[in-house]
Amino acid sequence: MENTASEDLTEFKGEIRELFKEWASQNNEQMKKLYPILQGIQATNAEIETSIEFLAQQNDDLKKKVDLLEQELKKKDEHIIILEDTIEDMMRGSRNKSLEIKNVPLEPKETKEGLLKMVEHLAQDLKLDINTSHISDIFKSKSNTEKKTVTVEFISQSTRDAVLKSAKIYNHKNKNNKISAKNLGLTKNPDEPIFIADRLTQKASRLYFLARDLKRIKNYKYCWTSFGRVYIRKEDDSPIIMVKSESQIHKLKDN
Repeated sequence: MENTASEDLTEFKGEIRELFKEWASQNNEQMKKLYPILQGIQATNAEIETSIEFLAQQNDDLKKKVDLLEQELKKKDEHIIILEDTIEDMMRGSRNKSLEIKNVPLEPKETKEGLLKMVEHLAQDLKLDINTSHISDIFKSKSNTEKKTVTVEFISQSTRDAVLKSAKIYNHKNKNNKISAKNLGLTKNPDEPIFIADRLTQKASRLYFLARDLKRIKNYKYCWTSFGRVYIRKEDDSPIIMVKSESQIHKLKDN
């Protein structure tokens, strides 16, 4: 019995060895097949790593170029702002002898002589010694509306300033009877309100429009123009703010 058991065990071990040899042989065959594939994967990974490093370098180079372009663009923007401010100053300077009479109910074929007479009539009501000799040019807006803006160019800035100042004083003293069409000697719609104002540049006109909107939204007490510039003030004891750009107004709206 013992010999039989020993023989069975020996036979079993032999079978195990054969199975193991067979498995090892099959495993070796599979590994031989997988080895090229693994090598290919390793090569691909190496290529991917190389590509990633190349792209990373390219990205760094592009970022440097973008940063440089942004710096150059910023410098150009600053230069453009300087040029725009210079042009604005020149345009404002060219208008420092002019003012606008707004909301004038003119006849369709109003002549230059008629416009000059309106200014003379206004000067008399404002107690100013001004006549046609003080005016270098006068013209009305080309809009199709019945009420137009009359632009007056004086010989001197001091004359222009005197009219603006006197008009302001007149309206302050006559709060219930401010300057109207009758002060221009007009019989058509004599009670139509008339506004005497700076002759603003296109940029200043835009800023004045936005500033008045800001005054309404943020409850600013004052908004006015002086010598072609736009100003706002929150309260009587608040600092006076000179409006220089649209971005400045947007910031004030956001605060």
